[in-house]
Amino acid sequence: MLQALQSEPRRESQLPDLTIEEQQRFARHLILPEVGETGQRRLKAARVLCVGLGGLGSPVALYLAAAGVGTLGLIDGDRVELTNLQRQVLHATPDVGASKIDSASRKLLALNPALRIEAHATMLRAANALELIGSYDVIVDGTDNFATRYLVNDACVLAGRPNVYGSIFRFEGQASVFAHGGGPCYRCLYPEPPPPGMIPDCAEGGVLGVLPGLIGTIQATEAIKVILGLDGTLTGRLLIADALAMRFHTLTIRRNPECPVCGDSPAIRELIEYPELCGRSQQFDERQQSDSKQDEPNRRETNLKNGIPQITVHELKRRHEAQEPHLLLDVREPWEHAVANIGGHLIPLNQLPARLHELHPGQEIIVHCHSGMRSQRAAEMLRQAGFERVSNLAGGIHAWSVEIDPKVPTY
Repeated sequence: MLQALQSEPRRESQLPDLTIEEQQRFARHLILPEVGETGQRRLKAARVLCVGLGGLGSPVALYLAAAGVGTLGLIDGDRVELTNLQRQVLHATPDVGASKIDSASRKLLALNPALRIEAHATMLRAANALELIGSYDVIVDGTDNFATRYLVNDACVLAGRPNVYGSIFRFEGQASVFAHGGGPCYRCLYPEPPPPGMIPDCAEGGVLGVLPGLIGTIQATEAIKVILGLDGTLTGRLLIADALAMRFHTLTIRRNPECPVCGDSPAIRELIEYPELCGRSQQFDERQQSDSKQDEPNRRETNLKNGIPQITVHELKRRHEAQEPHLLLDVREPWEHAVANIGGHLIPLNQLPARLHELHPGQEIIVHCHSGMRSQRAAEMLRQAGFERVSNLAGGIHAWSVEIDPKVPTY
C-alpha cells in the first residue's frame, strides 16, 4: 500500500535569505503585509511542478518564475508546433520544432536568472508520477487530457500534495485547488473519466487564445497563495469562467467520504494508467515508438478499439502505394479540409447519418479525422449501420503530417 508523503512546512529559520538583488526585484511583494520578507523567502524555498507547458502552463510558469518561486519543475514531452502559438505564450515562432522544455527554460531563465529549473522531458505516467509529484511542494496541473488529469489528482492525493487545477474548452475555463487542507479532490467532483470518444479532441473543439492566459494566471495566483499559507484559496470551490459572456461564478465542492481515492475507505491505492482521451500525448508516444522501430512502415492493423480495427498511417501509405481498393472517408469539418487534406470523400461527422447513401456497404472504408477520435465514432456508427469493412486511422491526419508527409499542414 502506498503511503501519503506529507510535506512538512518549513520553519522560518530554514528559509533561504534574500539577496540584495532579490530585495530590489521583489520590492513590490515585500511591501505587501500578506507577503513581506518571510513570504518572499517561502516563495524562494518553494518547489513547484508545472505539469504541461502549453496554454495553461505558459502563464503559470512565467508568473511563478517572475514571483520568485525558487525551483520550478517542468514536465512536458512535446515539441513546439505552429498551432501552439495562438495561445502558448511561453513559446515563439523561432521555437517551432524545439522541445517545449528547452523553449520554456530559455524564456524563464531570461525572466529570472536565479530560478532553478528541473526539466523532465517526458510525459507523466503511472510509473513516474508518484516519485515526481512527491518531490515537489505544490503541483500545478496544466494538462489537456483526462488521462493525465486523473493521474495528477490521484498522485497528489497519495503523495499529500496540493493540486492546483485548471481546464479550458472553447470559451469556458475552470479552476480549483484540490487535495489541500482537508478539502475535496478532483474525483470528488468527477469520480471517473468519461468514456473514450465522448469528449472532443483538443484540436477539434477549439479554444479562444486568451482563455488559457486567464485561467493559467488564476492557477499561478492560487499556487502562490498556497505557498504563502494565505486564506481564500479555491480549496472547496470550483471557479467557472465564461469568457464569451465575461461572467464568473463559483460552485461549492465538498469532500466526498465515498470518494474512491480521498474518501474514508479509498478503493484506489495505486495509480491507474488511463488511455489517452485527447490525442496529443498518445501521438507523442506513437512517434517515439515509431522512431525506435526500423520496420515501422510494414506494420499492419494490430489492435481493435470497440471492435473497430485501427490502422497506422504507415499502413495507409502502403495501401495507397499498392493501389489496394478502399475509400478514405474524411469526417472533419470543411474548414479543416481546406487547411489540410490527404484526399478522400468528405462527410462531416454530424452529417454522416443523413449521407450514408453516399457510401457502399460492401466497400472497404478507412475513416480519418484530425487525431482519430471523431473517426472512431464515425466508424462505430458505420458498423452499427451495417458497414462491415470499416477501419479507423489511428492518429488521423496529424499523424500523417508528422510521420509521413510534413508538407501536409498541421493545425
